[in-house]
Amino acid sequence: MGGIGGNLQAVRARMAAAALAAGRDPSSIGLLAVSKTFGAEAVIAARAEGQRAFGESYVQEAVDKIAQVADPGIEWHFIGPLQSNKTRAVAEHFDWVHSVSSLKIARRLSDQRPANRGPLSVCLQVNVSGEATKAGISEAELPALAREVASLPGLRLRGLMCIPAPAEGFDARRVPFAELARMQQRLLAAGIAVDTLSMGMSDDLEAAIAEGATWVRVGAAIFGDRTARAKVDAAGG
Repeated sequence: MGGIGGNLQAVRARMAAAALAAGRDPSSIGLLAVSKTFGAEAVIAARAEGQRAFGESYVQEAVDKIAQVADPGIEWHFIGPLQSNKTRAVAEHFDWVHSVSSLKIARRLSDQRPANRGPLSVCLQVNVSGEATKAGISEAELPALAREVASLPGLRLRGLMCIPAPAEGFDARRVPFAELARMQQRLLAAGIAVDTLSMGMSDDLEAAIAEGATWVRVGAAIFGDRTARAKVDAAGG
């Protein structure tokens, strides 16, 4: 079996093996299929294979795709950087936002969330590697922001997200994920209820699962190489 269906099967097998190796229940880990830059047809194909949760990073592309797919059974997750002028569209169309890193953005999402949709699930993005080019807050900023976000009526604070710097080898890849898991425990100890760790992608999902990931965000291993896709699009193919 090839294509998106075969790829999904292979990713699910990797996730299950990693969960069992870590002594975890595979059903406790969600697979977020990162469909950004891929068309509605790719989402529909993955949905036909039982995939329910999809991740998007570009607001207008995502809003158009959500309308094209028109499937109320899909759970849409926004995982990219979010600008103030795009918060309304995200608040109105998405079920989750994994990339909240400021109180200003959180307040806008809360204020603009339609009442009939219920609270928007959000994760706070932490810059675990301290990279100047990466979005996210520092560990020092986390407790205060978490308390503020948890109090907003239009949001439900679920947990933490990170995109660590690339690392070679399983043990090295585990380190930033262990840091994020420790931060989650710190919030729980402070009485802030968080149940989610959004961490791990195509290349490092095993390390993330070993450290407690509850969502892994996988694009290339399901839909193919995004760079190659961009080149095909640019060539009109």
